[in-house]
Amino acid sequence: MTPPSPTPTDAAPVLAVRDLQKTYLDFWRRPRVHALRGITFDVRPGEIFGLLGPNGSGKSTTIKLLLGLLFPTAGTLTLFGESPRSTAVKARIGYLPEETRLYPALTPVEILRFYAALLHLPPRTARDRIDQLLAMLSLDHAASRPLSSFSKGMTRRVALAQALLNDPDFLVLDEPTSGLDPYSTRQTKDLILHLASRGKTILTTSHLLPDVQDTCHRLAILQNGVILAQGALSDLLPDASLTRFTFPPPPDPDPVRQALLAALPPGTPVDVSHPARSLETYFLQTLGQTRLPPPAPFLS
Repeated sequence: MTPPSPTPTDAAPVLAVRDLQKTYLDFWRRPRVHALRGITFDVRPGEIFGLLGPNGSGKSTTIKLLLGLLFPTAGTLTLFGESPRSTAVKARIGYLPEETRLYPALTPVEILRFYAALLHLPPRTARDRIDQLLAMLSLDHAASRPLSSFSKGMTRRVALAQALLNDPDFLVLDEPTSGLDPYSTRQTKDLILHLASRGKTILTTSHLLPDVQDTCHRLAILQNGVILAQGALSDLLPDASLTRFTFPPPPDPDPVRQALLAALPPGTPVDVSHPARSLETYFLQTLGQTRLPPPAPFLS
């Protein structure tokens, strides 16, 4: 499965982050936690961008800043060229939080109607969109059941439907496949790719690195509020310390295989490339090989 090609790199980014810093203060206004230490990255139109890192690396803080829920200590963050606190910008965002918190006594239809009213969707538009989302996420058979009877995976799909209800231009998906079974995970990844093919721009976080590798065009790896590596997967994953030679299969895979390969006629096509590591291997190597300086002491 290959993600669709994003918009060319010369297009104006949907999300532009420049030297973004966030320091949490204690009651006395003293620095308590340096959550972000000056990160810079872009997310381009139509791109699926992965924001990765271990717990406490700064991913959640970055998401809260781009949703306009926090103010940066320094640096800038713009969405569609404007402040993320703009009401017009917020209307173009869909957000799937890491933890699903929906009303368990309500049905999927009731929940989506409630959020459609908050979004001021016309009744006809709301009805059609709810029907489409329930069918798309294989929830139409359970549309009239209360969420209290749902599995975690089914509840997660209702939350995803809610994030898509306003047909957003920019989607923030925090652990979108968390708690899903393999079939639902496959459906969700296909949906993410489909949304990108329709021109949606997506920022996603996940600890399930194979899911990121299946969907993302580019990614950034965070640790202790610093970006350790970022770029396209096709640039990050090839291991230049190894070289792979691909030959046509020999007629008989016996001990004389090497002699047969040496006897190939001149001009026989041979593919030489670097074997790609898995994203999980690259992620762990990046974290293990980089040693950040200890954080500066806080004021006492």
